[in-house]
Amino acid sequence: MNNSYFNPNYNPNLGYNDMTGSTGAPNNGVSAGASNPNFIASSTDLPMEQSYVENILRMNKGKIASFYMTFPEAGEWKNKVFTGIVEQAARDHFVISDPKTGKWYLLLSIYLDYIVFDEEINYKIL
Repeated sequence: MNNSYFNPNYNPNLGYNDMTGSTGAPNNGVSAGASNPNFIASSTDLPMEQSYVENILRMNKGKIASFYMTFPEAGEWKNKVFTGIVEQAARDHFVISDPKTGKWYLLLSIYLDYIVFDEEINYKIL
């Protein structure tokens, strides 16, 4: 039996990923900027394999959004919309605050259908 722990930065096809887009695979010393003179990295750039909802939400902290959720087992409010400021995001949940009521919500990603922002979001895939 293999007693090794799960490492979220390991992909059997690519090797280890340090969450910056590098995979531990040799790149012959050529960086993205060196191979493409028009390349400008910013904090809003995401490699395609890191384009997860949690990362997109992290890049848009402080923005107001509406979170459309479905709770399959709920009777009275099966579908619910939460509107608030994006405060935090993690792999399986996110936190928003409602400036009108002062309430904070910890919402589970498993119930998320989609998110609507009222302004342009920070989102760019490399």
